[in-house]
Amino acid sequence: MQRIKTYVKGLDESTSNGIPKGHIVLIAGKPGTMKSSLAFNILYKNADEEAIPGAYVTLEQSRESLLENMKGLGMDLSGLEGSMSILDLAMIRKKLTNLSKQTWLEVFKMYVENLRKNMKIELLVIDSMPVLELMGNFENPRNELFNLFEWLRDLGLTTFLIAEMKQGSDQFSDNDEDFLADGIIHLDLKREGSSVNLFLSVVKMRKSNHRRGYFPLILDMNGFEIVTD
Repeated sequence: MQRIKTYVKGLDESTSNGIPKGHIVLIAGKPGTMKSSLAFNILYKNADEEAIPGAYVTLEQSRESLLENMKGLGMDLSGLEGSMSILDLAMIRKKLTNLSKQTWLEVFKMYVENLRKNMKIELLVIDSMPVLELMGNFENPRNELFNLFEWLRDLGLTTFLIAEMKQGSDQFSDNDEDFLADGIIHLDLKREGSSVNLFLSVVKMRKSNHRRGYFPLILDMNGFEIVTD
């Protein structure tokens, strides 16, 4: 089975050498747990190290803001423009204006399908699911989410969905995303004295023999790493 590396030191070794290709993985956590940075890192490293093209759809901040933030973490997109596409909400809205007869979700799907066809993207990040469901005006979330997941699987993309967990809640998603997803990566913060530390757990990963438990997650000049010992 082909697998996609996360390029998080210690994580790939703990998940049978990566994430099965074609999986839909939920990256869930409360605000401030570096969900977007982790997802961007996966796309960035695969584009840089493996020449695997990907697309990042940011619905919560502008393309320019995202790129500036990621550059500050050592992930500069210069030279990788042909392997990574960044799509933001403003781009979709502009296209929607030109295609007034189509819904927001139809335009979103059209963008992704074009990237799949023209750029041959294999990886996709949607940041975030709550905003996508809001913009898509989901009237029957369970049915529409099921159809969305099936559409992603038909495209053959390995997809990472950012899910924002509410403060004080242990639920990974508001609807059925966690049940529909093939995998769940949970990021959590824990206060220890005057410090706040970040932890990562692979809660679920189909077709993988993965280690369970919460492991400290660190980010330095060498990238992300989980401490498993």
